[in-house]
Amino acid sequence: MNLIEIGLMAVTTKAVSEEQVLHRKLLRLWRRGQSRHCDVRGSEIHGRGVYATGFIPKDEPIIEYFGEKIDKRESERRALRQHAKAQKTGDAAVYIFTLSKRYDIDGNFPWNTARLINHSCNPNCEAWIVGRKIIIHALHNIQAGEELTFDYGFDVDCYADHPCLCGATNCKGYIVSRQQWSELEQRLKQQQQMHRSAGSHG
Repeated sequence: MNLIEIGLMAVTTKAVSEEQVLHRKLLRLWRRGQSRHCDVRGSEIHGRGVYATGFIPKDEPIIEYFGEKIDKRESERRALRQHAKAQKTGDAAVYIFTLSKRYDIDGNFPWNTARLINHSCNPNCEAWIVGRKIIIHALHNIQAGEELTFDYGFDVDCYADHPCLCGATNCKGYIVSRQQWSELEQRLKQQQQMHRSAGSHG
């Protein structure tokens, strides 16, 4: 075996080794994004959803919402970019989740199954920040086959960009944080009054 052949073998071995490392890393990420408690199916709320594979008791940790940790400036930049894309494609606008005062989690990655959990005005799950992780927990007992949902907590200032199709009996029509429901109702009433006033002068 000459020096050229030895060199080619070394390069090939290195390339194979790097591919194996990448494969193992992606496999770890994929496994981290899975849970025995749930799987993904088509949803009546929106696109695909996440469903309980069996009974889940109240407060049970279900699945981690994970992705890339980014600072607030980068978070705002990505959120604006994702929202602009959503306006064109109809896809979900933002997969960014608040982690702390300084950092957020961008969960827009295919191995993050939890990103597919839909919003509901009457959710059965909520997100808990546990250390440096975001864990989705059961708000109450969840039956097998039930779709998992949580409150996305969007700000009322951009309510018009996020119509809600959750179908809950208490659905507010828009994806807005529960803490801002009263303000949303006031804004909708004001909007209706303006339309009536404009119609009476038409």
